[in-house]
Amino acid sequence: MRHTATLACFFSLLIAVSPILAFDIEDERTFDVPNPSSTLHILSNTDLDYFAPLIHAYQEQQSSIKVIYTVASSKELYNAIYNDAAQFDLVISSAMDLQVKLVNDGLTSGYRSDQTDSMPEWAKWRNHLFAFTQEPAVLVASKKGIGDFQVPENRQELISLLRDNPEQFNGKIGTYDLRQSGAGYLFATQDARQSDAFWRLAEVMGSLNPKLYCCSSDMLNEVETGEIAFAYNVVGSYASANLNEESNAFIVPLSDYTHFMLRTALIPAAANNAKLGGQFIDFLVDKKARSLIENQAGLPPIDGEALSQHQYFRPISLGPGLLVYLDKIKRKHFLEQWSDAMVR
Repeated sequence: MRHTATLACFFSLLIAVSPILAFDIEDERTFDVPNPSSTLHILSNTDLDYFAPLIHAYQEQQSSIKVIYTVASSKELYNAIYNDAAQFDLVISSAMDLQVKLVNDGLTSGYRSDQTDSMPEWAKWRNHLFAFTQEPAVLVASKKGIGDFQVPENRQELISLLRDNPEQFNGKIGTYDLRQSGAGYLFATQDARQSDAFWRLAEVMGSLNPKLYCCSSDMLNEVETGEIAFAYNVVGSYASANLNEESNAFIVPLSDYTHFMLRTALIPAAANNAKLGGQFIDFLVDKKARSLIENQAGLPPIDGEALSQHQYFRPISLGPGLLVYLDKIKRKHFLEQWSDAMVR
């Protein structure tokens, strides 16, 4: 009996101090400190390699806070909060539309501070959702893969290059699998709203046996090796962090338009320690943190002036407009249309 009671106490304690993970996680790390006073639980779709330096910098300021950082895909992250009410103190995601839906459907807690009040209005929404990076969706090309062909400067030139040279690019095109990737779905729906060229490009890519991926890192690896010639709609910050002059892969600026997503943070309504979540938001959005975000994490911090430098930059706006393609009927129709074009 005593043994049974001890086990019961142990499992009760385990449940009390740790979120129940009823979803697929990709990675997790505990950032321990001596004699921690509190534990901050973060759920994110940002790779650990990029975010670890920010957590270390945060702990230099808050030396008694232990951090448990859990990585999941944007879709799994959304389901964990929306369907399972997973008890994380902070949620960070690049899937702006899914983040907006969490706020819109009442699954988050509001937060205000001097730091959030000083943010530009375009970088926050309803005092529930806070952006700390602005990252382009880019085309990445392989030097080996494109050979002597001229590098396309816009989507129409890319369409023409692929359509006119099927023998060169068959099986050599990569992009997100929209059925798996929240960020990929966001980029694709924004493409469709921006220009009819998206569907023409999808048809051409689909005729060339494209490779579909869950995430930017896998696409980048295969462009680098020459396995594919082009990767479409890669998160630009990941590309910039992984490529250099010696790389086989390089970023192709497209002059018709470039979408910028905002990586955002929110506090779930089910958070065990919303105060710690707010404290970390303050750390991320403080103007002093922008150099840390850029130089240590390799992510571009919010900067309205940088977004205004080129007329073809198209920042994606936070707000209810992002909910349009999350409507079940519209989403089903969009994915069916995309699958008809891309999955053969």
